[in-house]
Amino acid sequence: MSYRAKFRHLATTAAALALLHGAPLQAQSYQGADAGESSGEGFSSDRGRTSIDPYIEANSLASWQISPGSDVVTYTQLAAGVDASIAGRNNGGSVSLRYERNFAHQSEGSDSDTITGLARGYATIIPRVLTFEAGGLASSTRVDAQGRSVINPLVDDNLSTQTYSAYAGPNLQTRMGAVDVSANYRIGYTRVDGPDFLTQSGTQADLFDESVTHSATVRAGTRPGDPLPVGIGVGAGYYQEDVSNLDQRVRDAYVRGDVTVPITPTLAFVAGAGVEDVEVSSRDAVRDADGNPVIGDNGRYVTDTASPRIIAYEASGLIWDVGVVWTPSSRTQLEAHFGRRYDSETFYGNFSWRPSSRSNLSIGVYDGIQGFGGRLNNALAALPTDFTVTRDPVTGELTGCVSTLDGSGCLDGLLGSVRSSVFRGRGVVASYSRQIGRMTAAIGAGYDRRKFIGAPGTVLELADGIVDESYYVAAGVSGPVGQRGSFSLNSYANWFDSGTAGSGDVRVLGSSASYSEEVVRNLSARAAVAISMLDSDIAPDNFTTASALLGLRYDF
Repeated sequence: MSYRAKFRHLATTAAALALLHGAPLQAQSYQGADAGESSGEGFSSDRGRTSIDPYIEANSLASWQISPGSDVVTYTQLAAGVDASIAGRNNGGSVSLRYERNFAHQSEGSDSDTITGLARGYATIIPRVLTFEAGGLASSTRVDAQGRSVINPLVDDNLSTQTYSAYAGPNLQTRMGAVDVSANYRIGYTRVDGPDFLTQSGTQADLFDESVTHSATVRAGTRPGDPLPVGIGVGAGYYQEDVSNLDQRVRDAYVRGDVTVPITPTLAFVAGAGVEDVEVSSRDAVRDADGNPVIGDNGRYVTDTASPRIIAYEASGLIWDVGVVWTPSSRTQLEAHFGRRYDSETFYGNFSWRPSSRSNLSIGVYDGIQGFGGRLNNALAALPTDFTVTRDPVTGELTGCVSTLDGSGCLDGLLGSVRSSVFRGRGVVASYSRQIGRMTAAIGAGYDRRKFIGAPGTVLELADGIVDESYYVAAGVSGPVGQRGSFSLNSYANWFDSGTAGSGDVRVLGSSASYSEEVVRNLSARAAVAISMLDSDIAPDNFTTASALLGLRYDF
C-alpha cells in the first residue's frame, strides 16, 4: 500500500474514534466476572409506549482529505433500516438495525457493504419473579497492527472487520419469607470477521477471533431490620469464557457472605468476604520445522490442540471488600467498595443521580479479568432497555453511545482494542444527559486501562504485561427545529496510548453537524458535515479530513 493510500485509510476512520465512550455501572451487589458489571436489571419504567420506524435512504457522500495532500472521493449510499422500541407492563426493549451499501465513484475509493445494529430487551415470564433478557451488537470497524479498533466508514471490504456480539439469559428475583432470593444466567457469543490480520512488517497481529461466555450468580439474603438489625446474605458465582485464539480460557468461581449495617436511614456500611479461584490458561500454536507459529486460512494462529494447557494467571484464596451504600432518595444512589481480589487491591462502585425526569448523571468504576467477548457481552447487558441509538450523521455507523435518561447510556471503550489476549480491565467512566426544552444534551468521559495476560512459552507471551490505556471525552446536543426540522451537533477528543514498543500513541479531535427537514409526509431531506484530525506518533504528519452528505430518507 502506498504512503498516500495508508494516510487515506487512516483519515477515513478518524471521525469514528468517538466510539471510545465508557459505560457507567449499575448499582448492584458483587459480581464474579467483573466487579461493577450490570446484573441485568434497570429495565425501563416508561410504560405503554410502542414505536416502530422502518426507513430507506439514498445519499451522496464526499470525503476530502485536507492534509497531507488533497484528495476527494465521492460515494452513492443506499441504506435500509428500522428503529423500534417498546415499553409495556411486562416487556420492554429497543433496537436499531441498518444495512447500507456504498458505491465509490473513483478508483481511489472502494465499495463497502455493512450491517450495523444495537438491541437490548426483556420479556416477563412470571410477573415480578422471572424475566428473560437478551441483547446484541453488530458494528463495522478497522483494526491496526496493535489491535486498535475504530468504527469503519467507507473503506474497502478487504480492510474492514465486522464485530458481532449477542447474549441471552433468565433473571429470577423472588422473596421467601424474610429472605430475598435472586439468580441469573447469561450465555454470550462474540465474533470478529475480517481479512488476514497482518501488520505492515508482515508479522501476525494478535487479534480476536471468537468466544463463548457463561455467567451465573445466585444470592440469598435478608434486609436490615427484617428479622435482624443487620442484613446478611450469602452468594456464589461462576464465570467462564472460552476464546478460540489458542484455546484461551478464563474461569472464575467464588463463594462469599456479606453484611449490611445501617448507620442512618439513608447510609449503610457493607462488608463481604469469601473465597475465589481464578485461572487463565491457553495452548500454544502449531510450529513449523523452523519453530515458527503456523497461520491458518482465517489469518489467526493455528492452535496446537495436542499441546498441554499452560497457566497464564491464577489466583486462589481469600477475597474481601468493605464499602458504603448511600441512598438519600429514590433518585440518588452511591455505592463504593475497596478490597482485595486477584492478589491485589481492587476498587469498584457507582454513583447515579437523577434530579428530575429530564436529567441523569452516572459515574462508574470497574475492575475485572475477561476477554474481549466477555467485556462486550457485559457492556451490552449494562445498557438500559429504553434508548435511541446515536449514529454518525455522515456514515450511519454506531457511535458507541445511545440517547437515554434511564441508566447508563454508552458502551465502554472496549471496542478500542480487539487483541485476542485476556486482560485485567480497570477504569472510570462518567456520563450526563439532560433535556433542555425540546432538545437533548449529553456529555461523557472516561479512562480505560487493560493489562494483557499471556501464557509463558506460547506466542501470547509477547502480549503478557502489555498495558493499553485510552482516555475519551465527547459531547453533543440534538433537537427539533420548528415543526418539520431537526438537528444534531457532536464533538469528541480521544487519546489511545499503546503499550506495544514502537507503536506510538494516537490522538483524535472531531466535530459533526446534521440537519433534516421533512419535505412531504414521511420524506425528509438530509444534510451533514464532519471534520476530524488524527495525530499519530508513527506518522510524520497529522491527518485532517472533511466529509459531507446530502440525501433523502423515507420513513414508512
